[in-house]
Amino acid sequence: MPVPDPRGLPPVEPLCETRRDPLTGDHVTITAHRNARTFLPPAGECPLCPGGPASEIPDARYDVAVFENRFPAFDARTPGVPPAVDGAAVFERARGAGRCEVVCFTDDHSAILPRLPVSRFRTLVEAWADRTADLSALPGVAQVFVFENRGVEIGVTLHHPHGQIYGYPFVTPRTGRMLEQAARHRASTGGELFGDVLAAERAGARVVLPGEHWTAFVPAAARWPVEVHLMPHRHVPDLVALTDAEREEVAALYKELLRRCDALYDTPLPYVAAWHQAPIGEGRGLVRLHLELFSVRRAADRIKYLAGSESGMAAWINDVPPERQAARLRDVG
Repeated sequence: MPVPDPRGLPPVEPLCETRRDPLTGDHVTITAHRNARTFLPPAGECPLCPGGPASEIPDARYDVAVFENRFPAFDARTPGVPPAVDGAAVFERARGAGRCEVVCFTDDHSAILPRLPVSRFRTLVEAWADRTADLSALPGVAQVFVFENRGVEIGVTLHHPHGQIYGYPFVTPRTGRMLEQAARHRASTGGELFGDVLAAERAGARVVLPGEHWTAFVPAAARWPVEVHLMPHRHVPDLVALTDAEREEVAALYKELLRRCDALYDTPLPYVAAWHQAPIGEGRGLVRLHLELFSVRRAADRIKYLAGSESGMAAWINDVPPERQAARLRDVG
């Protein structure tokens, strides 16, 4: 049953819209209300700590908690918008329907994720799969994205250990490119792109963590100074499709991968952990579930900034050879 909110906050009035870039075909989301979202509050005012005066979670304690984001990028309640910007058909426009949720990994504000027990990671996998199933069933949701941003260098606005889940009303540009590449590969070779990539990586020098059901590796064409992919050995489109054995193993491997990433520079690594899942209505046999974890830290005291080539032309330049980084991640184990 609903729990009364004693904070006296104004009602949520999301204003989400998407505009399509006519030069690239990409969707860009405009959300003016998110500019007022909570920004690095002191620990005593953290909205993710349980039961406090500013808390989104009324319980006195919890293991894992999931709730709807108060400052969503996409929301089914957002009002309708005209179909074009300035009435020009070339500037397509739509309401930003969808859903955004927050996933709290622990009720301990100062906890460090890789130091939590494997059982907590197992609970997280179950929560991600459960929410993926529910969001995938919502009208208008085309793709579900599970992710975590960690570290001020990445741009987090809350220090409490947490991640997010987006239910996009469109297929994201990155996934769209994967679909195109996978379809092209199947047409030219008859093979499954992700399976062929995984087989080549498992036979190479960039494997970090081998498992019975999963392998973690630094990709041959890594964009980021620290970049690791964690991929299942069989084709599954999303977290929902994982077996119990696959869920059990990925919980342990993910914890170990995060521990090794933190050991690289003897300090918590700023990173984005992105779970790529197949879209809901297309490409279920083409895009394989996998984790992409990457960091902007290129040395203990240096950050990789996305400058002209990356930001202006999406042409990546990586100063750290993938083979060297894979060796370092093996060594810190």
